[in-house]
Amino acid sequence: MNKNAKRPPNRQKGLVDPRKIKEYKVYVETTLLEFLYFKMADTPKKTVKSLLSHHQVSVGGVPVSQFDYKLYPEDVVIVSRNKIAKHETRDLPIIYEDEDIIAIDKPSGLLSIASDREKGRTAYRLVADYVAAKNKRDRIFVVHRLDEDTSGVLIFAKNYETREALQNHWQEVVSIRAYYAIVEGKMEKDNEVLKDYLDENDLHLVYVTKNKAKGKLSITEYKVIKYKDPYSLLDIHLSSGRKNQIRVQLGHRGHHIIGDDKYGEPSNPIKRLGLHAYELKFTNPLNGKEYDLKSPMPTSFKGLFFESKKAKEEPKKRRATKEKIETEKKPRKKYPFGKNGGKHR
Repeated sequence: MNKNAKRPPNRQKGLVDPRKIKEYKVYVETTLLEFLYFKMADTPKKTVKSLLSHHQVSVGGVPVSQFDYKLYPEDVVIVSRNKIAKHETRDLPIIYEDEDIIAIDKPSGLLSIASDREKGRTAYRLVADYVAAKNKRDRIFVVHRLDEDTSGVLIFAKNYETREALQNHWQEVVSIRAYYAIVEGKMEKDNEVLKDYLDENDLHLVYVTKNKAKGKLSITEYKVIKYKDPYSLLDIHLSSGRKNQIRVQLGHRGHHIIGDDKYGEPSNPIKRLGLHAYELKFTNPLNGKEYDLKSPMPTSFKGLFFESKKAKEEPKKRRATKEKIETEKKPRKKYPFGKNGGKHR
């Protein structure tokens, strides 16, 4: 059972109270004001303009006040009864940025995009605020997502054309999707390629099925980096990009990812999900530019499997200090060289 599903929405944390908003999905290119006029036809145009000027409208969770702000298919416009708070971007973990994409090292516990329970604090919002701070007309577009509790490399497009090109050719342009995963137990093999058909039930939970016609083939390759009872640290490469495929395929074999209470009830020694997207390598189909974006292994992962150099040196320091103290405590001889200072008679 997913324990997270029991948690009530945090109204203070979110951008808006979901009970006090209206959401409209965009299907064709247009401008924000024209879109609002169309969707809110019964509302006086003066009132619609007032909503914009009073920061009560957002696109993808980002407050927008420009009347001519360009909208694209798949955008989600939110109209709120209350003013939508502005956010400050501090310590945004940017891995790479150019004129087409921006990549960040997403921390665990941060949503990629807005959800039903969280409209404000998302990776999309943080990056959008950062980009808009340079030029208020600049914006970003969602290319792919990471689960809320998964950390690592996450990219956004900085123009609509790049978003469309990457999304429409994602399987072909991505050559490496690599993760670090911590699972319960010792793997039966040091390396293996897992092939399963996955399906999703009415509760949006993914599961392994034998029905090839219904499920989608998922291929996950793992290699054991280190085993330290009772956990295994894995290096994982994906050949397919199915929802939750790593968590489901490993859990199906009795090796649940630590902290994953969505698909099991494993232990949680590092107080987060043991999954980190450490490398994403792909090519931009519009210009052939290659990207190889990486994120280092989280400190909490290392701490569970590898003793740090500092930790190794600590016992030596303690022993040296102890020996020094014991030496200083030993009583000195009154005449270390004899009464005559070591001179012969």
